[in-house]
Amino acid sequence: MGKKKKFTKKTLTSTKSAWDAPLFSVDGKSVSMGKIVTGISLFILAYFVAKKISILVEKRLISRLPIEDNLKHIWRRVSFYVLFFTFILFILNFLHIPLTIFTVLGGALAIGVGFGSQSLINNFISGTVILLEKPLKIGDVISVDDLSGRVEFIGARSTRIKTMDNTHIVVPNSRLLEKNILNWTLSDNIIRRNLSVGVAYGSDIQKVKNLLEQVVERESRVLAKPRPIILLNSFGDNSLEFLVYFWARLPYRLIDLDKLASSLRFEINETFKQNSIVIAFPQRDIHLYASKPLQIAINTDKSLSN
Repeated sequence: MGKKKKFTKKTLTSTKSAWDAPLFSVDGKSVSMGKIVTGISLFILAYFVAKKISILVEKRLISRLPIEDNLKHIWRRVSFYVLFFTFILFILNFLHIPLTIFTVLGGALAIGVGFGSQSLINNFISGTVILLEKPLKIGDVISVDDLSGRVEFIGARSTRIKTMDNTHIVVPNSRLLEKNILNWTLSDNIIRRNLSVGVAYGSDIQKVKNLLEQVVERESRVLAKPRPIILLNSFGDNSLEFLVYFWARLPYRLIDLDKLASSLRFEINETFKQNSIVIAFPQRDIHLYASKPLQIAINTDKSLSN
């Protein structure tokens, strides 16, 4: 029993010695394993505490300020970094570690971190540029490549977009500056749409134009100003092609634009039926040139049909 107590006491003493043993010194102050582990633990705790407080500051204070959402987001980010940096200073002071520790560690970490942080820094700077220059902001409807959606969040590294399919895509901030982005709501939410319709040759084109104007003007979701424009766009192979331009306010859901266009097509089809206007369909005229009359014979042999 006495040996067991002696062994335990000896083990604890050895562990404490290793915990407090100085690994290196900075400005005459030693840095031990215990200080490093404690410091890392406190840094992680400080990160989450600073994040929580910055969110509370945004909800209780920043959200009440009469400024744009982009500026509110910038101030929340600034409050987070100020709090986190302040906590770091307190932790270093509490552990009696001088600030010059960053100089010592910086040289060792610079090479490894430098290669890995290029993309991170690029995206962070791009996010800051987006928030300051505001080529897009939270709530804007944008198109990136083949995807369209509404901007929900602009972070330090990436931007989150909610697509028309009710899914989310996370786009690196640098990509938003490097590519051509279509911002549907940069200046306002009024956009122009168009739809095409082809009528059969021989139709009364002035009547067609008047009917299209009536259909579009009856739709309450289409703006009266600017006025809709009806164009005879081209003489197609099978039809006279009309193009209808109209303006509408961008709804919250992008699919509502497709529903508006669909509603207009239904109404155009019904109006044309009532006024005997034929919507054209693909057709071909076949002309046969022969030196002799063509002979046509009808075979009534039932055995061939079997």
